[in-house]
Amino acid sequence: MALSREQLAQRVAQEFKDGYYINLGIGIPTLAANYIPDDMEVILQSENGILGLGPFPTEDEIDADLINAGKQTVTLAPGAALFSSAESFAMIRGGHVDLTVLGAFEVDCQGNIASYMIPGKLIKGMGGAMDLVAGADNIIVTMTHASKHGESKLLTECTLPLTGKACIKRVLTDLALLDIEDGKFILRERAPGVSVEEIKAKTAGALIVPDHVPEMQF
Repeated sequence: MALSREQLAQRVAQEFKDGYYINLGIGIPTLAANYIPDDMEVILQSENGILGLGPFPTEDEIDADLINAGKQTVTLAPGAALFSSAESFAMIRGGHVDLTVLGAFEVDCQGNIASYMIPGKLIKGMGGAMDLVAGADNIIVTMTHASKHGESKLLTECTLPLTGKACIKRVLTDLALLDIEDGKFILRERAPGVSVEEIKAKTAGALIVPDHVPEMQF
């Protein structure tokens, strides 16, 4: 079974480390705020000017004036700070974010990412994605492994306009966790019940499959 959006968020939250400053991109990445372990302290940053995001609000906690970069209502963790987007991007461009989690349309085995534009289609725009991929050394992409038509999104070479070049080292899809090294995808984990054969069939880029590929644990 392919991972649900919530399972993707749970698995990516396992990549968090105590003390990390983390930027969670729009979509699936933002859900990871709900799965931070109780014994771990991380500081979530939003490029519209928040440092110290909390979990998503319950219905009685919603404040329409308090939103993240994706215009979703959020809560603040104790000690949170609010500031201008200019200061937020100074933090991002200055390399002060330890981990960035982003969505993507395509990733290729050279570590290139296409995430902001599909020619001829109306989408939200690039937001802070270009700054985030340029300013962070540790980036994880969360995405579906293939399109709704079954076409691979893990490619030999991206076909869409690039957000960043040679900047992605780890990809979490609804089928697998993969690293990118030396121009190849390396299969590290597979979603529970998903076969290696299915992952191979839906990966267009060069793929290395170790002798043992464990299932993800939640």
